[in-house]
Amino acid sequence: MRQCKIAFVVAACVILLGGCGKNQEKTVLQDGTFTAQMMEYSHGWREFLTITVKNGVIVTAEYNAENSAGFIKSWDNGYMKNMKSVTGTYPNEYTRFYASQLKGMSELPEIDGLTGATSSGGNFMRLSEAVVNKSTQGDTSIAWLESLEQEE
Repeated sequence: MRQCKIAFVVAACVILLGGCGKNQEKTVLQDGTFTAQMMEYSHGWREFLTITVKNGVIVTAEYNAENSAGFIKSWDNGYMKNMKSVTGTYPNEYTRFYASQLKGMSELPEIDGLTGATSSGGNFMRLSEAVVNKSTQGDTSIAWLESLEQEE
């Protein structure tokens, strides 16, 4: 009876600890340029994120939005003045803030939010996940994301 108990304990330990020694494979970013873009325009702008990966590390990240004519949101001085007075931030500031969190990374980091750009921050997180996923697959096609209905 005692030998059965010992055998049972040993078997349980082997089963429980069996997976502990296995190396977990780290997801590696493949080199290239990867883009994710929102499918719809929101308030006249469609957000996008493009990263470039070299040696498994994100070396550039561009996060912005464009209108239907291709004009870049962070270049719109009128929009900047209006938004800054209402929210305390503006596109040229928050797009750089969000994009800077990806530079130098070899995996998707936890993204810090910025007060006044909450909706864009949520979209940036989704776009970031999509471009990192594209990079791990080595897929350079554009990832198209549906917009989430969010109140600003």
